[in-house]
Amino acid sequence: MTKGIVLLAAGGTGGHVFPAEALAYELKARGYSVHLVTDSRAERYAGKFPADEIHVVPSATIGSKNPIAVVKALLKLWTGLRAARRLVTRLKPVAVVGFGGYPTVPPLLASTGLGVPSIIHEQNAVMGRANRALAKRVKAIAGGFLPEAQGQYADKTVATGNPVRPAVLAAADVAYTPSNAGEPFQLVVFGGSQGAQFFSAAVPAAICLLPNELRSRVSVTQQARPEDKESVVASYKKLGVNADVSPFFGDMAERIAGADLVISRSGASTVSELSVIGRPSVLVPYPHALDHDQAANAASLSAAGGASVIKQSELSPKTLSALLSDAMNEPERLAQTAAAAKATGKPDAAQRLADLVEAVAAGQPVQLFKTKQEGVHP
Repeated sequence: MTKGIVLLAAGGTGGHVFPAEALAYELKARGYSVHLVTDSRAERYAGKFPADEIHVVPSATIGSKNPIAVVKALLKLWTGLRAARRLVTRLKPVAVVGFGGYPTVPPLLASTGLGVPSIIHEQNAVMGRANRALAKRVKAIAGGFLPEAQGQYADKTVATGNPVRPAVLAAADVAYTPSNAGEPFQLVVFGGSQGAQFFSAAVPAAICLLPNELRSRVSVTQQARPEDKESVVASYKKLGVNADVSPFFGDMAERIAGADLVISRSGASTVSELSVIGRPSVLVPYPHALDHDQAANAASLSAAGGASVIKQSELSPKTLSALLSDAMNEPERLAQTAAAAKATGKPDAAQRLADLVEAVAAGQPVQLFKTKQEGVHP
């Protein structure tokens, strides 16, 4: 006998699905049945998702100025809303939690319209469009990097942090041991589907400019798009650099734990995982990200001394090579950066979010929940 169903809604990218997955594990451990509603894109990430059922509901984003495209998108959203209403009515969840992305819009519109206690979780330091559209309707807003005391929804915003997967929590137990002179130096490079193309050209070019004694120490794990993989592999082979190149790594948390330095984009999940595991990084915010959310995420970690941040427009191979050279020659600084990153991590974010879900499901006012979380009795 379960405590009831919690319906999680997440857009079909890793940045949305991974924190939902972490919450799902925590809720199931507390005795809830968990269902996931998403779109077809999530199949790549949802294979290990601990859901009792996965539901696909039609949705669309209204990003085009073409009137015909807008009408088609609205019709698809309407179809999705009707399907979501049927789903929520049938499942009777005790709570619905949305993690952003346009596939969350129909389920959250349905749940709030039917009076089901609903929460949105915003991973980034800047709220995304889907969550902005839903913020007024939900009972609570959980934030990965959102400040509690700012904005029109400050009274119902709770800084839970971004839930991370069990693999990340396991990787956090691996202590950081910096590479000293003459020792192998493990570099991990990843950037998601939108970021890998730039790194595919920039990182091999930067390593090429390293002095021989430094280049011979480097071993690379690099994410690259399928269409870039062959050229990246060839570049490293020509340089005599040991490299593992793939479009996707299922064990990325373990690879981050084994890294001396990480070069990556600064999506919310990435920054959260780097913080929880505690690894030094060079963050290159995706320059075309909506609302510049990646730049805001990176700034939060940089301000704590846990990362170096550089704009893509300023990152020439020569500049990146100099950053790598400095890192390889300064193991004590890397260790300090790793410690600073780890100090900002919230490994208990899934528990914090699950506490909020249970409180909202029970009808507890968010302000009362926040007061209890702070240890102050009203």
